[in-house]
Amino acid sequence: MNEFLVELTTAIPEGTDPAEVDRRRAAEVVRAGELAEQGRLFRLWRPVGETRSVGVWRADDESDLWSNVLGSLPLWPWMTAEVTPLRPHPNDPGPTG
Repeated sequence: MNEFLVELTTAIPEGTDPAEVDRRRAAEVVRAGELAEQGRLFRLWRPVGETRSVGVWRADDESDLWSNVLGSLPLWPWMTAEVTPLRPHPNDPGPTG
C-alpha cells in the first residue's frame, strides 16, 4: 500500500443538531478503529491547541484513499482534506520503538 500524509479539518455546519454531531463522532471512533485494523490508518495526531488532525494513511492509490478510506468516515461530509503522497526517504531510519 502507498502512504499519504493527510491533514483533516472538520467544520460542523451551523444549525446541526447536537445529537447528530454526537452520533457521527461516535461512529467516527468505530470507523477509525476499523481502518486502523485494516492497516489503512497508520498514525494520527492532533496539533497542540488545534482542532485539525494530521495523519499517515495507507491506500492502494490516491483514488482508493479518497473514495474508500477518507470517504468512508462518518464526519467526511463536514471535512476538508489536504493530501500529500509519500514515498520512503533513503535516510529513513525505519520504525523505532
